[in-house]
Amino acid sequence: MPSSSLQAGAYAPDFCLPNQNSESVCLKNFKGQYVVLYFYPKDGTAGCKQEAVDFTAAKEEFEKNGAVIFGVSKDSVSSHQKFIEKAALSITLLADPELEVIKKYDVWQLKKFMGKENMGTVRTTFLIDPEGKIVKVWNNVRVKGHVDAVLEELKAQK
Repeated sequence: MPSSSLQAGAYAPDFCLPNQNSESVCLKNFKGQYVVLYFYPKDGTAGCKQEAVDFTAAKEEFEKNGAVIFGVSKDSVSSHQKFIEKAALSITLLADPELEVIKKYDVWQLKKFMGKENMGTVRTTFLIDPEGKIVKVWNNVRVKGHVDAVLEELKAQK
């Protein structure tokens, strides 16, 4: 299975991307708190929607534990706006249509689906500590139970 070459212990590559409101979000502005950075393939698809809904449901708990949540996909700002509206999300989604950050985090990879091979975003989550270091990477994420696992890891870091 494909997985990111970024490992725990490495510094998270810095970036700035537009959120669903076209405001620039830069990783360096979140030093001093934990960041949950999750990459997902596409707005509105079943697994991606479930993951976003699960993160939204747990958002308060993450914030209580000093973390912000950012979802990243190659979808546009307007696609993110529609997705947030339709799924009633309260998390921040970042648009990376140029694949700049997706490639920086090494999650743009060859995927096999129904016998076909295509390049795509591999569902991956990074937990980044207040100093900007990656403390945990979840590769090839299975959505069910994932948000709970991330929250558990966050609490274990404290």
